[in-house]
Amino acid sequence: MKTSRLSQLAIPIGVVAIVIMLVVPMPAQLLDILIAVNIAFAVLVVLVAMYVHRALDFSSFPSLLLIATLLRLALNISATRLVLTNGFAGDVISAFGHFVIGGSLVIGLVIFAILLVVQFVVITSGAARVAEVGARFTLDAMPGKQMAIDADLNSGLIDEKTARRRRAEIAAEADFYGSMDGASKFVKGDAIAAIIIVIINLIGGIAIGVLSHGLAVTDALNTYALLSVGDGLVSQIPALLLSVATGLVVTRSSEADSLGAVVARQFGSQRRAVRIAGVAALLLCVVPSLPKLPFLLVGGTLLALSTRLPRSDADRADSPDGAEAQTTADGAAQADPEELLRLELVVDPLELILSPDLVSLVDGPGADLLDRVKALRRTLATDLGVVMPPVRTRDSVTLPSSTYAININGVELARGTAPVGRLLAIGDGLEGLPGTPDREPVFGLAGRWIPVEMGSQAELLGATVVDPSSLIITHLSETVRQHASRLLGREEVAAATRSLARTHPVVVEDLTPALLSLGEIQRVLHSLLDEGVSIRDLVRIYEALSLAAKSGTDPDRLVEAARATLAPAITARLATDGRLDVLTIEPQLQQRLLESVRGTDIGAQLVIEAGMAEMLIADISTKFRDLAALGHSPVLVCAAGIRLPLRRLVQLSVPGLPVLSYTELSASSVTVNALGMIDVVSNLVP
Repeated sequence: MKTSRLSQLAIPIGVVAIVIMLVVPMPAQLLDILIAVNIAFAVLVVLVAMYVHRALDFSSFPSLLLIATLLRLALNISATRLVLTNGFAGDVISAFGHFVIGGSLVIGLVIFAILLVVQFVVITSGAARVAEVGARFTLDAMPGKQMAIDADLNSGLIDEKTARRRRAEIAAEADFYGSMDGASKFVKGDAIAAIIIVIINLIGGIAIGVLSHGLAVTDALNTYALLSVGDGLVSQIPALLLSVATGLVVTRSSEADSLGAVVARQFGSQRRAVRIAGVAALLLCVVPSLPKLPFLLVGGTLLALSTRLPRSDADRADSPDGAEAQTTADGAAQADPEELLRLELVVDPLELILSPDLVSLVDGPGADLLDRVKALRRTLATDLGVVMPPVRTRDSVTLPSSTYAININGVELARGTAPVGRLLAIGDGLEGLPGTPDREPVFGLAGRWIPVEMGSQAELLGATVVDPSSLIITHLSETVRQHASRLLGREEVAAATRSLARTHPVVVEDLTPALLSLGEIQRVLHSLLDEGVSIRDLVRIYEALSLAAKSGTDPDRLVEAARATLAPAITARLATDGRLDVLTIEPQLQQRLLESVRGTDIGAQLVIEAGMAEMLIADISTKFRDLAALGHSPVLVCAAGIRLPLRRLVQLSVPGLPVLSYTELSASSVTVNALGMIDVVSNLVP
């Protein structure tokens, strides 16, 4: 705990000390210590930059760069104060000046000027440009990365925790490169400041030496030039190292190893290149007037090193003994496309495909489409008892503008339009509003796509206004509800059975595999889902199937047994405020339909004349639509013996019509409200 507190206080205390250095004179001995600290710190930063695996592993670098720049400027100011007042700035600066200048002032100034040019023109400018480009590319790539994370999350490849961590990494990466873009400007400004400070030291020192201390111009020039160059060197060497560190960090790719390991591995994999470089160095020995020994040493070292490097694929292919190995490698290489092809054959259970202009609904500002998809999965799991598979969301250039498509098991089952920046106003009397006429895709209601700013006006006219995301989610929900059985495969049934066995082992043991196989159970569950019946209460369903299966495994009997158990839940779902609107069948017609039921390979069917079937379907369809237009939600009630065959007859023409039996109705506590009767009369096949 104490160490943690000290580490938290170290940076603030250091910054305050640097600010004090700007205004308070410093003794030469303390200046020597701080210069040594500055140089050691710069070396440490360069080494850390080399050993990090990726740029984000050194996310504190922009802040450290700013503090280091401030420290160098404070040291420059302190050294300038000592040089101009005392003509001496400590042993470190004096030693650097003597070492570089030596016996020639001109040579020392030239060397110092070259050092400044290298830093300012080459390293600093290059690092600043790389940081700028890196920040721009990182920001440009953010939407694509976010969409990829959301797609992986919705497809089930990653969990919510991993998705949050990846999003945080993307945000941190953008912040880092943005900070590096700004911090690199400090490095460049520091290089300019160093040049100006050296010139000030040189001119000011000569003037003070001549005017105040009575020195000759030559003596003043020698003294203050030595100190100015020494001061410039002790500040520019750390600055040069930090500029190199800046370039190393911003150019670091996401490798799993440090820079040294990556370079060694990449160079080590190119045995032929090392060998050719060694031969080239040896050939330089034959050039006249060139010294032989250096090139012999370098060439021999490279050739010796190449013999210890592993052989590359090209080397193996050239060698006679490597033919078989190369053939194997080629086979492995050819296997990769095959594996990719197999992956292409995998069919996604559920897909939401968007035209490119609708991608903003996924990753644009305020986009909530994917969040609504997650909420929809929870809602459907509660309503239907089926865990909706992850929705793979992708874009497709083949779709027309503002169009989306819903695929189940690779088959397009629904399509609609949802222009971005528009609202769908649903209602009558909207012709006066500007917009494009359209129909709501789920219920077929007339509507109009209007500008967003007209939404309030449309609501005042009594219209229902929905945004594109809401429309897509509603369409997706109804599509999944209508085709939920397609999403319930054998694996899903097995998983649900295993889950049930953990809490109700006796129920599962009695049913499967003793009485019914998973395939037979799946068929029953499919039939229930096809009629919109929730299979959430698997315990009651399995118990009913166990009793019914002891008398036979006829699929229709099993389905009706399960429905009988679920009757209260079925009628409660269809009722409105405890009232159930029903259509009944004329008794004589119902008796004739009972007599026309025949068993087939695909279940019980009503075997009646084609004309009679058409009249029956037309009458049911007309009465259902008329009542629905009046705001009712009618269900068709009939004898238990014809419920399933009658439902099969009308399901294609009137897909939204629930069909109940009197047995199911009697098991509920809802109030029945009879709204009509089907009374078609015709000849039936005996």
